[in-house]
Amino acid sequence: MTTPVDPPRLLLTSVETPTLTKAELADLLFERIGLNKRESKEMVDTFFDTIRAHLVAGEDVKIAGFGNFEVRHKAARPGRNPRTGEAIPIAAREVVTFHASPKLKAVVQGDAPPPGGEFE
Repeated sequence: MTTPVDPPRLLLTSVETPTLTKAELADLLFERIGLNKRESKEMVDTFFDTIRAHLVAGEDVKIAGFGNFEVRHKAARPGRNPRTGEAIPIAAREVVTFHASPKLKAVVQGDAPPPGGEFE
């Protein structure tokens, strides 16, 4: 009688996942478009400041071919502290949600080629 062999385990060296940062976006603008580094950083900051301002004002942000950022109201509700089991109220609040466009979903799932060539 043989004993089953455990499958090999994947060892993660870090809990971090690969991310794209604002600084990396600015570097891409510098490399691909030729803006200087200061202009690239200002453009990225302005882009995100504009999105943030519209969301704070309660407006939805729609980026064609990418997705929609929506502000949703979540009503107050009862909650429970998982550690103690004590009932606690959860206050009403505004939250931002993101819904990817069908085009972005298709590219991420590999069903469609990326627009304008390969992503990095």
